[in-house]
Amino acid sequence: MEFNNKKLEKTSKLINYVIAIVLCGFLISLSGKLIDDVDEWEEKPLVEEFQNHEFLKHKEFEIQDIDNKIELKSAKLSSVQNTIRVVNGNYANAKKSYDNWLEARKTVGSPREDKEVLSRAKELDEFYKTQQEWKIELNQISGEIEVLSNQKNAFHEAINKEIERAYEEREKAIRAYDLKVFLIRLLFILPILLLGILFIVKFRKHKYWPLFLGFVLFSFYAFFFGLVPYLPSYGGYIRYTVGIILSILFGTYAINKIKTFIENKKKELKVSTTERSRRVQTETAEKALDNHMCPSCGKDFIVKKWDKTAGKKDKADTYGIVTNFCRFCGLELFKKCKKCGEENFAHLPFCSCCGDKMSDNESE
Repeated sequence: MEFNNKKLEKTSKLINYVIAIVLCGFLISLSGKLIDDVDEWEEKPLVEEFQNHEFLKHKEFEIQDIDNKIELKSAKLSSVQNTIRVVNGNYANAKKSYDNWLEARKTVGSPREDKEVLSRAKELDEFYKTQQEWKIELNQISGEIEVLSNQKNAFHEAINKEIERAYEEREKAIRAYDLKVFLIRLLFILPILLLGILFIVKFRKHKYWPLFLGFVLFSFYAFFFGLVPYLPSYGGYIRYTVGIILSILFGTYAINKIKTFIENKKKELKVSTTERSRRVQTETAEKALDNHMCPSCGKDFIVKKWDKTAGKKDKADTYGIVTNFCRFCGLELFKKCKKCGEENFAHLPFCSCCGDKMSDNESE
């Protein structure tokens, strides 16, 4: 089956885009490999590189020593607490025995037992004294543990300050590292981007444009994915500033292009219809006919009218009327073939009925 012009044109465009995309893919793979090798020239700074390891090791040793002391003190504290529980029990029992004996003595009432009262009271005082001594020792051990804990917290605070200092130094080093990586990437990617822009400006009509297009796609990919994400942040100011500059540049370019296009269209419409008809290319004519548009001004050449016979309550029906001339710019759209009389789109090269050249019809 043979291709007609439209199929051949679409197939050619598809093949061209495939060539461009394949070339772009290989260029991206090659550049990615190259950039990865460049990034490995220098490793990213680690926080360990900025820490005072001797200081941290010394503090950790002191903390370990304090932990050992606290462990011993805690064991001693536990022993004292157990002893105090025993002493408290002994004192409580002695106090209860003394109270019971004293109550019995009041009942019997013997003066000879005054010495025994003093003896029992003295014994009870000894229990109380022992109880208080153990409590004092308990408080002393608790105080020593608290002092050791405060020292341990101070050492931890010193370690945290050292780590924070190391992180601050690392952040400075990372900023310098990121800037270096960005400059290296800029050294590679900026010439590629400039070359891609040059290809767009100079080689859009070149017969090998698909190859140039592949490089252009690669250059934009390299810029937006290989360079922009590596812009130094500095709190976001750099990236936002670059974004604003790019928006202004691309916006200015797009606005100027649109204005130029509109001005050219206005100038084109001032030219005579004969001259404008002569300038219409076959490809433009085919697209205009498919989309029922005037190939000169781009307006729709199908006129919609309403059926006046429809009742007021009925929905108005619409139907299209194709005009022979554009009602907006006056360009001739349809004309009859002088050989067979068939009406054709005026800007296609051959008659759709007899195959005679429409240009020959004009010359007759």
